[in-house]
Amino acid sequence: MNDYSTLRIDDRADRIVVALYRPEARNAINTRMVAELHEVCAALETSPRTLVVTGTDGVFAGGADIGELRERRVAEALSAPTRGVLDRIAALPMPTVAAVDGYALGGGAELAYACDLRIATTRAVFGNPEPGLGIIAAAGATYRLRELVGVSVAKQVLLGGRTLDAQAALGHGLLLDVVEPGDLLAAAHRLVDRITRWAPLAVRLTKSGIDHPGAHPLVDDLTQAVLYETADKHERMTRFLEKRTNR
Repeated sequence: MNDYSTLRIDDRADRIVVALYRPEARNAINTRMVAELHEVCAALETSPRTLVVTGTDGVFAGGADIGELRERRVAEALSAPTRGVLDRIAALPMPTVAAVDGYALGGGAELAYACDLRIATTRAVFGNPEPGLGIIAAAGATYRLRELVGVSVAKQVLLGGRTLDAQAALGHGLLLDVVEPGDLLAAAHRLVDRITRWAPLAVRLTKSGIDHPGAHPLVDDLTQAVLYETADKHERMTRFLEKRTNR
């Protein structure tokens, strides 16, 4: 991958770990970061792998870059640059994981919501204070957070100014797990290790089935029909049966 100024990339054969890196601005999401995230998405669309997104220096992302937001007008709102890249992350073919330490606020929270799975440290905090700045959470929170935690909790966050600490986020189903700060990346890699042990095509089609609007049982049947004919399925089931027989 190319050199980036706002991201730190750990590019591996079966996964890519992206660390948001604007320490001088609490990893605030700016135009350059959006462009670099688009480049990461392009690489993962060409060569599907699991994506892990994390922060640096005890902060996931403190929101969008307020200096840029202050100068934006109608044209920028209608082009929705941040929502565009988060929608692209959400649509990536393989699972995505947000590994959150510290604050995930505003656009940072929306980036976490756009991922398929989230783990966080004990000091993580999620919130969307955008109305206090005269705007709305327009990069996906109004529809993604509602789906993740339900209408009532979404309204508490988006209208009532509630922040969710790690335990509250876990209790509402936003998080898969809560770990100590020093174990965050190791926990993310353990999760990805579990995913990568599964059949890649089965994982990819499962994600597609979950995310497809108006899913129908026939879609599952057709997907299963494709998987039944793969060599990977036959080899995995053969190994399972041989292992059980040889116990």
